[in-house]
Amino acid sequence: MKWEGERESDNVEDRRGQPGGGGGSGGGMRLGSGRGLGLGGVVVALLAAWLFGLDPGNVLQMLDGGVPGTAAPESPAAPRAKPQDSPGRFVSTILASTEDVWRDYFARQQMEYRPPKLVLFSGQTGTTCGQGVAAMGPFYCPGDRSVYIDLGFYATLKERLGAPGDFAQAYVIAHEVGHHLQNLQGITAKLDEARSRVSDRVYRGLSVRLELQADCYAGVWAARAQAAKGWLESGYVEEALNAASRIGDDALQRSAGGPVVPESFTHGSSEQRVRWFRRGLEAGDLSGCDTFGSQRL
Repeated sequence: MKWEGERESDNVEDRRGQPGGGGGSGGGMRLGSGRGLGLGGVVVALLAAWLFGLDPGNVLQMLDGGVPGTAAPESPAAPRAKPQDSPGRFVSTILASTEDVWRDYFARQQMEYRPPKLVLFSGQTGTTCGQGVAAMGPFYCPGDRSVYIDLGFYATLKERLGAPGDFAQAYVIAHEVGHHLQNLQGITAKLDEARSRVSDRVYRGLSVRLELQADCYAGVWAARAQAAKGWLESGYVEEALNAASRIGDDALQRSAGGPVVPESFTHGSSEQRVRWFRRGLEAGDLSGCDTFGSQRL
């Protein structure tokens, strides 16, 4: 992927190297407290939250004996310069590409695109959605409109999940930015509102549709970024398709050594994630990403 020399985003906050991963404790959990879980138990619980689509902020608060939805606000971090290392510059470049693509897309509809912030952290960091921990993987917090990622996740993606490559990493960022688009469109708020009115089974089904739509949005970004820059060479799209396949609920359940339980899916199967990313890639437009109106996922 020919990303060197491309524009880097100004909307990146580098908290790596700050105490506790940067961002303050925000009154967050004390590792090893609450229900008696040590650090190992906390990491396993957070990994499970990421694998199965649970709210990481809620998981952290419940482990600490708290009540979900009552996290203390984030403590502001000191301003940091742009990342100077290659991994940091890479994600800054990918974020800049999403900004360019979605700013142009919104402008064509006479709308203004408000991009998210991308926060790099190490270990743990405060967010308005609760304490963020590396073990939960990359995530989007609608409360502060920010994407959070510990770049160590990319080693997990490559070595444990079998999804190496630059474009596989770019897909991860584009998927989280897809959640930001859903937040701007009011889709996230509608899903949150429905949570109190529907059964857990129905809500999990809606969650799957939300995640597959974010995959589709990532595909739209890929198509438009390629049309604008031509930076994808042969094999790069396959990297993203492989990543989508490796993080399907069924694949993750198998890798965890358990049975595949479709009723527990919150992100969609490998086949579904690949299908919707490809649909966005082929359509090149958000209108092709109506997972909520589609009978076949």
